[in-house]
Amino acid sequence: MKLLRLILVLALVAYAGWLAWPLISPLMDGGPESFAARAVEAPAASEQLFGFVPSWALWAAAVGLYLIAALLLGAGNPKAAVAYFLGFLADAALRLALDSSGDAEAARAGPASFAAPDVASSLPIDPVWLVLGGLFLLGVLVMIAARRARRVRNPGQLAY
Repeated sequence: MKLLRLILVLALVAYAGWLAWPLISPLMDGGPESFAARAVEAPAASEQLFGFVPSWALWAAAVGLYLIAALLLGAGNPKAAVAYFLGFLADAALRLALDSSGDAEAARAGPASFAAPDVASSLPIDPVWLVLGGLFLLGVLVMIAARRARRVRNPGQLAY
């Protein structure tokens, strides 16, 4: 179970890093000046999703909650599943809002667009739903790994 927990923690950190890559890459390329220039140029930075939520807020919430879930899961805390599914809800809302707003390429590939367009067009279902299904299965694994092992007490045995 500890090996599964370690693999899931690494997967969560890797996914959160991939999700945050558009914020990390300008800092690595040109420093804070490049980051500030890209933040001003980015049209999604000011886009309002659902009429009142900025897209960057959902994006930051998803990354932050995935990292919190990884830390809680690494510590063996069963509340890791709650943090993961809150991050999943933020990620799903962001992807579905981007998909419905016409920015389908960003929704399919995520904020860091690494997906090849020919692979996405040859799939039988929309890649957004495939990604969300994979993230849901990862959440089920987080729930399984976050469970606490309970001691079995026989009748008449004292609990210390």
